[in-house]
Amino acid sequence: MFSSFKSTFRHIAARPSGLIGLSLTAAYILLSLLAPLLAPYDPTAQHADLIQQAPSWAHLMGTDSLGRDMFSRVLYGGRLALIVTACAAAIAVLWGGLVGILLGVVGGKADEISMRLVDAFLSIPWLLFLLLVASVTQGGAWTVVPILGFFYGVAVIRVSRAATLQVVSRDFITAAKARGERLSTLIRREVLPNVADILLVEGAMRWSWMLLAFSSLSFLGFGATPPTPDWGLMIANERGFMAITPWAVVYPCIALSGLIIGINLLADALGKALGVDRAKAQVA
Repeated sequence: MFSSFKSTFRHIAARPSGLIGLSLTAAYILLSLLAPLLAPYDPTAQHADLIQQAPSWAHLMGTDSLGRDMFSRVLYGGRLALIVTACAAAIAVLWGGLVGILLGVVGGKADEISMRLVDAFLSIPWLLFLLLVASVTQGGAWTVVPILGFFYGVAVIRVSRAATLQVVSRDFITAAKARGERLSTLIRREVLPNVADILLVEGAMRWSWMLLAFSSLSFLGFGATPPTPDWGLMIANERGFMAITPWAVVYPCIALSGLIIGINLLADALGKALGVDRAKAQVA
């Protein structure tokens, strides 16, 4: 297992895009973890005498409309988003992956009806539906976790089922059924190990999309709540002062974009290292 991990890591690092993605993602995670040590100021402390200060040696990224240090807030800004979306991505892959595997193995009418329901759900404008559910539940960072996990998990069902259908047609599955293996044993021993790589790559891709979704929810007031340092919330709070303090919006935008690009590059390189073709994996 360790040698397999080392081999995958080597393949990722061997690609320029993979190395960039891995470096960016690792750097963001490290900076988020070390934010309490690296941040020169309290990210929530307000200073009336420092409102909308331009970048300087004292405040590398300037200050916002409440006199808070932008460098400290940007450092802290990724912590909540990374934790929330990582948890949501894990939920999406776990439940969506298991349901997709079960449908692919069982087949029949249950599979047909379930996939039509999945198709109908995926045809709905997801952001509007996501906002509707978030507004009903009053939002909040941790309230968003199961919402994102459910919405993105529906799409994982299709990918997981398609990968399972490619596995169940193989001879070793036929042999396992002939031996009389129980459904749970068949899934655990024969199917899951053969679709795990696809689910891993899918989870990485969903993670990057969830980061954008969570920041969008925070921007609209349904994700992080003030005075939490969060990139989406920071952009929302400072967008009215763009003409005066553009840095208060530009820096969080750059930070969010860099993380999403890094995870996307890493997920793409991971897929190539594991031999996963996402285009084929989604065909059902």
